[in-house]
Amino acid sequence: MAEINSYTINFGPQHPAAHGVLRLVLEMEGEVILRADPHIGLLHRATEKLAETKPYNQNIPYMDRLDYVSMMCNEHAYVMSLEKMLGVKVPERAQYIRVMFDEITRILNHLLQLGTHAMDVGAMTVFFYTFREREDLLDAYEAVSGARLHAAYYRVGGVYRDLPERMAKYEESKWHNSKDVKRLNSNREGSLLDFLDDFTQRFPALIDEYETLLTNNRIWKQRTVDIAIVSPERALQLGFSGPMLRGSGIEWDLRKKQPYEVYDKLDFDIAVGTNGDCYDRYLIRIEEMRQSNRIIKQCIEWLRNNPGPVMVDEHKIVPPKRETMKGDMESLIHHFKLFTEGYTVPAGEAYSAVEHPKGEFGVYMVSDGANKPYRLKIRAPGFAHLASLDEMSRGHMLADVVAVIGTQDIVFGEIDR
Repeated sequence: MAEINSYTINFGPQHPAAHGVLRLVLEMEGEVILRADPHIGLLHRATEKLAETKPYNQNIPYMDRLDYVSMMCNEHAYVMSLEKMLGVKVPERAQYIRVMFDEITRILNHLLQLGTHAMDVGAMTVFFYTFREREDLLDAYEAVSGARLHAAYYRVGGVYRDLPERMAKYEESKWHNSKDVKRLNSNREGSLLDFLDDFTQRFPALIDEYETLLTNNRIWKQRTVDIAIVSPERALQLGFSGPMLRGSGIEWDLRKKQPYEVYDKLDFDIAVGTNGDCYDRYLIRIEEMRQSNRIIKQCIEWLRNNPGPVMVDEHKIVPPKRETMKGDMESLIHHFKLFTEGYTVPAGEAYSAVEHPKGEFGVYMVSDGANKPYRLKIRAPGFAHLASLDEMSRGHMLADVVAVIGTQDIVFGEIDR
C-alpha cells in the first residue's frame, strides 16, 4: 500500500460551517484529522479597548455586538458589574423583566444554534422551523427597544422602559391580504405579556416538532453520537461552561449556584448530560429551551400582578423624565450632564457573570474614578470552547469538524473581542 503523507488544508473562513469568520488550519492524514489550529483575527471588534474610550452609559450598545445572538445577556453582565461598583439596588419589577428577557435571549440563541447546526450537518428543514419561532421573539425585542437585534435595553439601575401595553400589528399590503392580516394579528390584540403568554403556550409543541425531526433521526445520530466526547475532568480543565460543561455531566449553572436578580425565586431544572458528546449537548439545549419557557411563564404571571418602577430614581445615573426636564432647571442640568459626560464610578474593581446561553459570560471592570472604565475585560465562554477545538476534533473525519463547530455554538464577536 502506498504511504499517505499528512497534508495541510484550510477550512474556512469561506466554508458555510465556518460562518465567515473562523479559519481552521487542518493537518490531515487522508480524511482523518491529526491537528486543528483555529485562527482568530478576521473579525476584530476591539470592544475592550473601545469601551475604555467611551463613557459608561455609551458602552451598552457595544455589548450587544459581542455575541450578536445573545444580545441582552451581554448587556446584563455589563450593567450588573457597574451596579456592583455604584451600589445600586435595582427595582424588583426591572429584575423580573431582565430575567424574562435573558430567557427569551437563551431561546433565541438555542434556536439559531439548532437550526444552523442541523443545516451544517445536512438537515435543511429544521433551519426554517427554528427561524419561524425566532421571528416572534424578535418582535418582543422590537416592542421593548425598537431594535430586533442590538437592543441596548438594559440600563444601570433597571431597564430603558416598562413593557408596552400593545403590540405592533400587520397591515394589509401586496404581500398580505385581509385574511392573512387577521390570522397574523390574532395574538397581537393585547399587550406584550399577552403576546409572550401565547408564545409560551405554543412553544413546547414546537420543540416537539424539532425533536421529531432530529432526536431519533438515524443520520443525525450517526453524525453526533460519540463525536467529540469530553470527559467531566477534562471539561473542567479546559474551562468549559454552559451546555458544553453540563453535556459532560457536571451540574453547574450560575442561575442555581450563584443566583443573581430573581432566579432564586423561580422554579426550573438544570439539564445534565451523561456521555459528553455532540448528541448530549444537543439534548441539553433542547431541554434548556423547555426550562426557559417555564421561567418566562413565571415571569409573565408575576409581572401581570405587580406593577411598579423599572428604574431607580437617582438622576445622577438615570436621566429625568422628558416632561420634567422641559420644565425644571435642575432636571435639565442632570440631563445635559448625563448625555455629555455620563456619570463617574468610584475607584475600584468588580466582576459580574451571568449564565449566558453559551456559558459563563463575565465582565471585569476597573475604575479609576473617572467617567469611563480604566480597564474592561470580558470573559467570553466561546473563547475557552474554541481553544478545545483541536482536542475535540483529533482522530475524527473532516466532516466531523462541522459537527464539532456546531456543538460548540461559536459566535466570533465575543471570541475576537
